[in-house]
Amino acid sequence: MGTLLITNIGTLIGLHGANVRLLKGEEMQQLLSLNNAWILCKDAKIEAYGSMTDFPTRLPNDVQVLSADQGYVFPSWCDSHSHIVFAASREEEFVMKIKGKSYEDIAAAGGGILNSALKMQSATEEDLYEAAAMRLTDMIAQGTGALEIKSGYGLTLETELKMLRVIRRLKESFPIPIKASFLAAHTYPAAYKNNHEGYLEQIIDEMLPAVANEGLADYMDAFCEKGFFSPDETDRLLTAAAKYNLKPKIHANQLSISGGVQVGVKHEALSVDHLEALDQDAVDCLANSNTIATLLPSCSFYLNIPYANARGLIKANVPVAIATDHNPGSTPSGNMNFVVSLACIKLKMLPEEAINAATINGAAAMELSEQVGSITPGKRANFFITRPMPGLAYLPYSFGQSQIKTIILNGKVW
Repeated sequence: MGTLLITNIGTLIGLHGANVRLLKGEEMQQLLSLNNAWILCKDAKIEAYGSMTDFPTRLPNDVQVLSADQGYVFPSWCDSHSHIVFAASREEEFVMKIKGKSYEDIAAAGGGILNSALKMQSATEEDLYEAAAMRLTDMIAQGTGALEIKSGYGLTLETELKMLRVIRRLKESFPIPIKASFLAAHTYPAAYKNNHEGYLEQIIDEMLPAVANEGLADYMDAFCEKGFFSPDETDRLLTAAAKYNLKPKIHANQLSISGGVQVGVKHEALSVDHLEALDQDAVDCLANSNTIATLLPSCSFYLNIPYANARGLIKANVPVAIATDHNPGSTPSGNMNFVVSLACIKLKMLPEEAINAATINGAAAMELSEQVGSITPGKRANFFITRPMPGLAYLPYSFGQSQIKTIILNGKVW
């Protein structure tokens, strides 16, 4: 598969040991680096790295040499929460927000998730794939090297399966690891507005067996929130999913103190995501668990809702990841660089904490720590090279302006 040597690296970032799978508390400030470095990639993996003062004297004959020109090298971003398979954008709702309509107002007017679900019904699998592939290409160009994608705009058996098949095709077509989450429990379809039991039974008795039969999902998700799925309903869904070995990754506490954190922890969820509304009981619950808190600051930015209490979570020794939540309604952006900037500016995370949350902890939130998330020999050679920068903090400091110059995926220039 070839050998690639990157030389003249100003600073090589994220040199975690092979035994490091997840960081929490004060550990999140630990971001080991090496100045004036080189890195060698062989057969799609990181082979070795070192200082230019200790440059390897013997190299393979077929080695491709690329100078970083004193730019930084970061491990690729690991975006553990996205909804990039959708049929159409929702810029009309953007205008409604400008006019003062709330998330709940827009949903009541037929917008929101049901808007995307309606458009999804008539979209072909090929159209969905082409649109999602374009979004994913943009995300990779912005440094993303691992991604989780959710269904949830189908809300019927046929359309949820269509979405998940598109995600499977993306997995097969793109050079980064991708995980799929089954999210039929995103909202109640209009036909089941007054028959929640009927939709729950459809998910449990029809959708879950079909998804499992085709092996289409890695995780089970549910939107545990006031006006959506209650803790008891979420509990039923996660119990049913466990029979098919689908681990939970759930939406919790986005709009209210919903009880979602507690039900997620009860089911040993890999992560509970959003957490814009958080009380001490939820923090304590997470602190006594192995569940990752995945925060989505660009959603708060777009919807103008409170930001998650990252400092409180880190102080409580809860592992924190950050992700884009890229979707047509509440976060129409897949730019992880902006998410890292927001984590610093709005969540008051240190640059080291934000970068760890977007790399090693994001990988852990997808069970990909052995493959990606750090510059570690044996892991996939997924990283990016920046322009020369005056310091690490310059990357989040310079929000809105990409510092990325070159993307490396599986040891090849992408």
